[in-house]
Order: sequence, then C-alpha cells, then structure tokens
Amino acid sequence: MDKKEKQAPAKEEKKAAPILVQMGIFAAILFVSQLISDLFPASFVVPTPLIGMVLLYILLAAHIVKLEQVEKFGDFMISLIAFLFVPSGVQLCGSLGLMKREGLQDICVIIISTIILLVVIAYVGNFFVKLHERLAHKQSNTASSSNESHAGTQHMAH
Repeated sequence: MDKKEKQAPAKEEKKAAPILVQMGIFAAILFVSQLISDLFPASFVVPTPLIGMVLLYILLAAHIVKLEQVEKFGDFMISLIAFLFVPSGVQLCGSLGLMKREGLQDICVIIISTIILLVVIAYVGNFFVKLHERLAHKQSNTASSSNESHAGTQHMAH
C-alpha cells in the first residue's frame, strides 16, 4: 500500500437528498417567500425570489437545511440562468429605439447605482464583521469570567 493511502483517512461522503426532496425544499421556500412578499405594501415591492434567497441563506447558515439537501437542484437551476435571460435579451432587442434615445442615461444610472450598491455592501459588510467581533469578544469575556468565578468557588471549598 502507498504511504499516501495509509495517511489519508477515508472521508465519508455525505449523501445528497433525492431530487424531488430538493425540489420540495425549494418549492416550500418559494411558497413562504410569496407569503412574506404579499405582506409588503404595493408601494414597496420586494421580489419573491429575493426573499427566497435570503430565506435559503438563513436556513443554510442556521444549519436547518444542509447543503447536500439542496446542492444538486441548486446547481441545476444555476445552469439554467443563461436560458432564463433569453427573454430579457429578446425584449431588449425589441426596444432598440428606446435604447438609442435614452441609452446614455441608462448607462449613467447603471454605473452610479452599481457604485452606490458596492459602497452600501461594503459598509453593511463592515458593520456585520464588527458586530460579529464584538459578540465573539463578549462571549469570550463571559466565558473567561465564569471560569474564573467557578475556579474561585472551588478554591474556597477546599
């Protein structure tokens, strides 16, 4: 036997959920997302798929849904993205007159909104990193203070 084979422990590969189960998970998330989306006022439309992505992220981050339970169907859906954008491209070709008239304004809006989006994402990400660091610091302080008080009571008992 080769040395590498002896050293490398056999990894247990996690079994993926059946595709129908994966589809069911996505359908349930989309259903709940639609219910949440309907709660928003008509003046503030929040797309159901956006809510679904946030819900799926929360479920994955909280380990309520495991990655192997949704990975195959998620990969399949990602492979369809190019096909799903074909109708948008056809619609864009149908609006070439509008693009000629307002194309420069559209490009300016796209560039400005992208910059604003990147800045907002940077600040929100920074906020959450600092919040996480504070919470981790608090937890380490409370853990060390409870260990010290526990050690002190044991010392006094002896």
